[in-house]
Amino acid sequence: MTKLSVNINKIATLRNSRGGKTPSVVEASINIQQYGAEGITIHPRPDERHIRYQDAYDLIQTIKTEYNIEGNPIKKFVDLVLDVKPTQVTLVPDAVNALTSNAGWNTIDNQSFLQEVISEFKRNNIRTAIFIDPDLKMIENAVKTGTDRIELYTEEFASEYEKGNKNAINKYVEASKLAHELGMKVNAGHDLSLDNIQFFAQQMPYLDEVSIGHALISESLYLGLENVVNMYLHRLKS
Repeated sequence: MTKLSVNINKIATLRNSRGGKTPSVVEASINIQQYGAEGITIHPRPDERHIRYQDAYDLIQTIKTEYNIEGNPIKKFVDLVLDVKPTQVTLVPDAVNALTSNAGWNTIDNQSFLQEVISEFKRNNIRTAIFIDPDLKMIENAVKTGTDRIELYTEEFASEYEKGNKNAINKYVEASKLAHELGMKVNAGHDLSLDNIQFFAQQMPYLDEVSIGHALISESLYLGLENVVNMYLHRLKS
């Protein structure tokens, strides 16, 4: 079954807007796991505008499920991951000033770089994933990097689904099939929500994990965090 990993960046964004420690990302991670989520995701950026690097350390003892750290593998990020040793690292080609993740890796142009970074993480027994568009050429080359998984960038699916274009799922289905054939597991994330997650999960032949943050935390403002986590779990398993 598809695992739900909750990205808690937006909890940190709210905390940082006032300073101090409220709301607590540590408390949020404990509660989210108690509510049934199978993982916690954080995405520290160089400017630490939401999750701070110290948060990555503070969360180590509280995450009893899967710990996923996302980010662009600059030296500071690589050093953090090697020190924290999460369950999984997801490599994302974010520009320093990117508001949010907006593209997957070009696995052809960046093959040697990704190979080097991924081999270092795997030497330290950290599972690897790379953020990637549902482009079959990029997926074919992704396997050459040595990555364990891909994470499909789902913004296009979410945008088209909202317009009523359910055929937007087709390229993701083909991408997941190819990744499976090549021996890579499949994660997905970005703009997945309560409105589209059930359809997405039901159509995908191979889907190991989804990472959801912005929508889930936003929906929780109206419906409550425990309720929303369980609504996602129900949709993923139905």
